[in-house]
Amino acid sequence: MAGHSKWANIKFKKAAVDAKRGKIFTKLIKEITVAARIGGGDPASNARLRTAIDKAFDNNMAKDNVERAIKRGTGELEGVNYEEVSYEGYGPGGVAIFVETLTDNKVRTVAEIRHIFSKRGGNMGQEGSVGYLFKKRGLLAFDSTAVDEDKLLEAALEAGAEDVQTEDERFVVYTDPAEFQAVKDALEAAGMKPEQAEITRIPETTAAVSGEDAEKLLKLLDALEDNDDVQNVYSNEEISDEEMERLQAAG
Repeated sequence: MAGHSKWANIKFKKAAVDAKRGKIFTKLIKEITVAARIGGGDPASNARLRTAIDKAFDNNMAKDNVERAIKRGTGELEGVNYEEVSYEGYGPGGVAIFVETLTDNKVRTVAEIRHIFSKRGGNMGQEGSVGYLFKKRGLLAFDSTAVDEDKLLEAALEAGAEDVQTEDERFVVYTDPAEFQAVKDALEAAGMKPEQAEITRIPETTAAVSGEDAEKLLKLLDALEDNDDVQNVYSNEEISDEEMERLQAAG
């Protein structure tokens, strides 16, 4: 297993905060609807839809809401037609930021995202300006006290995982996006259910930030994540544990 990764620790902390927001259901419903529209309403043959449904159920979404979202995506029910649009830019301290949105109005969304960047000390970039810094990968995270390390490593690699890392109090399995569902299924069949399971974007390099830059950056990321059209925000900051604790204490 590879060693500790600070950026992943920060991402987990931000994800925990984001999960408390009431908007998470709206974002999950959008993702289910779009996944069903693009790949069909059968999760058995649509890996993206299956991942979205699993995440919805992990967040205690009612089955009826999931089924309605699928039907809106397949056209069985009337619904909004969302479009996938990504935006790229830089935050305080030169941190690269990649934003994924689902929107029914690109003009509104780009204006709102640009405003958030400029108001919070960042800059919108052109398409491709930072996207190359992030690699799309499957991620499965396990509580290190709940699974056996050797068993997880053996099962993950046998199922086709690319890597298994120790990050704080978690074991994190990384996969090629195409192998994500197969690895997840294999590990769950072996009795190891992940705490977090998603296809994400991993930064290839990091930018260390602290002090005022770190404080402004976190406010920028929070503002982006809070936008109704934003689905995911990826960034490559590296903030020390001590600095993160200071920022959290400061509120």
